[in-house]
Amino acid sequence: MNNSLMSKGRGIYILNAETVSLLLADGDAELIDIVRGAYETHRMGDSSLPHSTFLRFPGQEKNRIIALPAYLGGEFAVAGVKWIASFPANAELGMDRASAVVILNCAQTGRPQAILEGSIISAKRTAASAALAAQRLHGKEVDCLGLIGCGLIGFEIVRFLMSNMQVRNLVLFDTDMSRAEHFKTKCSNSFAGIEVRIAGSSAEVLGGCLLTALATTAVKPHISDLSAVAPGSTLLHVSLRDLTPEAILRCDNVADDIDHACRAQTSLHLAEQMSGNRAFIRCTLGDILRGDAPARKASDSITVFSPFGLGVLDLAVAKYCLDRAVEQNMATVLESFLPESWG
Repeated sequence: MNNSLMSKGRGIYILNAETVSLLLADGDAELIDIVRGAYETHRMGDSSLPHSTFLRFPGQEKNRIIALPAYLGGEFAVAGVKWIASFPANAELGMDRASAVVILNCAQTGRPQAILEGSIISAKRTAASAALAAQRLHGKEVDCLGLIGCGLIGFEIVRFLMSNMQVRNLVLFDTDMSRAEHFKTKCSNSFAGIEVRIAGSSAEVLGGCLLTALATTAVKPHISDLSAVAPGSTLLHVSLRDLTPEAILRCDNVADDIDHACRAQTSLHLAEQMSGNRAFIRCTLGDILRGDAPARKASDSITVFSPFGLGVLDLAVAKYCLDRAVEQNMATVLESFLPESWG
């Protein structure tokens, strides 16, 4: 850190989207390690993670802005909050669905240290989490990868999986065929040696791939029939609200944090309401990483990973960005952002 800036206590670092993107480029393996460390630190209890707060708008079911405050100890020693908006109709205006900022605070004084563009951080930590789960739950080789939901998060998940696993074929589905076609072209241009095909339905993807990521904007479950899913398959249920509670209850379920994942009408939350308990969730990914639980309940189980998306992951990746930006003199410094001490 810039000790002069921090000793004054009035300045703040600003990292815009271009800077964050440059700092996180070509660092997928390192980001997966960072996410692993964050999960393990959280699993050991060296964190503080209040429930996320959802700001919703009357009559706008899909639009929301979410605050994810957190503290992560251990090697990270960082506090802060991600403030992220999701407005799916933005695509019709030529804008991204999600926009976000991350604010980092000094864990010793509480004073804000940095403001970072957060949507890139959010997308990459989500993809790193999915890739880490895929490695632990499924292995490092997959003949056919499925993706339901062809947006930015889906692309980042595919990219992380491609860079850390052996994937031969990619099967896509999106309710908007033009988005699927655009996604296919982007993947074909970005990833060498992979066959990309667009499926006619989500059921076709689920029935043809042993590893499938779900990254949609669904607000209510729409997938109830998993009869075509092969035994031993893994579903990365990143969007959290695609599977009906009946489908969830028939699977081997792993979450990132059980208490967080059973909120806000997620599929896990609905399954809890239906069953009256949380016993259907076998463990967390942190339990598996720490060796406290096996990767799968059984070799022929359909394992579903449902990550609520923990703020500690955003803070871990944001701190990595900030540290590198300061080291490489890439951060903008806004002097005298905070007032002079009253005392």
